[in-house]
Amino acid sequence: MTTDQKFADERLKLSPFHDRQAALNIRDSWSVWNGYKFAEYYYDAEYEYFCVRNTCGTYDICPMQKYLIQGDAAEAMLNRMVTRDITKLQENRVTYVCWCTNEGRMIDDGTIFKLGPKKFMLTCGSPSLAWLKKASFGFNAIEIEDITDTLAGLSFQGPTTFSVLKSMGLKGIEDLKPFQIGYFDFAGSELMISRTGFTGDLGYELWIQNKDALELWDTLYSVGENYGIQPYGESATNMARLEAGFIMPYMEFNEALKTVHYQHDQTPFELNLGWLVDFNKPLFNGRKALLLDKKNGPKYTLTKLDIEGNKPAEGSYIYGDEKCTLEIGYVTSAMWSPAVKANIAMAMIKTEYLKGEIWAEIYYEKELRQYDKVARCLIKEKPFWAPSRARMTPPENY
Repeated sequence: MTTDQKFADERLKLSPFHDRQAALNIRDSWSVWNGYKFAEYYYDAEYEYFCVRNTCGTYDICPMQKYLIQGDAAEAMLNRMVTRDITKLQENRVTYVCWCTNEGRMIDDGTIFKLGPKKFMLTCGSPSLAWLKKASFGFNAIEIEDITDTLAGLSFQGPTTFSVLKSMGLKGIEDLKPFQIGYFDFAGSELMISRTGFTGDLGYELWIQNKDALELWDTLYSVGENYGIQPYGESATNMARLEAGFIMPYMEFNEALKTVHYQHDQTPFELNLGWLVDFNKPLFNGRKALLLDKKNGPKYTLTKLDIEGNKPAEGSYIYGDEKCTLEIGYVTSAMWSPAVKANIAMAMIKTEYLKGEIWAEIYYEKELRQYDKVARCLIKEKPFWAPSRARMTPPENY
């Protein structure tokens, strides 16, 4: 390790799970997420991906931003900020949301947990405390607390996750439905579990105070040893979320508050998230601009593609003809999907061309030589991967 690398490591925050993760990260492959030292992969990204799809795996979400919003006006403030109507959200439930600038450009997406009548938790990928404080201006009796560094989070995903949690003796875990929150006693502390995740598969997210994080990890791995438990990093996460058709910041969209070039950010309608925008509720950030966007139609639409052949279309341009003379879009994410056995991608395509032919110009390397090919693309309306086990209650027990 160089002096610069050592200095950088010393300045990064360490997850409460870091000691256990470092012992398992045999490739010593680390990245950075919100100032935390964060695993890119542990051994091999594809191996970790297959663990998520066939057994179970843990993904550290401690670096995810977590905010506690409570008070008499907490619901009204959040409802004013996000595009979805959260007054319909029931207690101990979770919902997916996004929020926009007044110009209707998307700032970020995340999840809102309704923990009580006047108590909510917002989780998101990037720091949002400043925006939350701006959004709360004019609302009285609201407390906003950044709990990112005190509440540990562990995403636990895969078909055998339920079996592990049940074997841990968590009574009632079999009744937990998708997007529902449950509370369990663990070693004398409260363990909050939400049936949520970023893989499109059966899975849960486990939330506990930092001081109990290592004990939770050790118990989970002790019980999970017979169920194929493994840690997985960002690379495997990106593979699983693409199969599920989930968007990723800086791949499918740029955060509006950080974008320099005009309209290099996106609207919810461009990202195929129009179902998150509820015009029946009162005023919310970006409402006027989004009404216009819906009326006129978005310039681009994020589109799921099944591409012929087996060469991933990473970084490819999209054309409206086989000769590649009419450029109509660009690929945001692409991979050969082991689960679907298909060459899949998501692409931003000019909306006016969605009903015509779609072709991808793919560049690839084979034995140090560069090649290119033009492949036909078919639009897919549904997620590439959506197994029934992700919705079953109770899930299958192994």
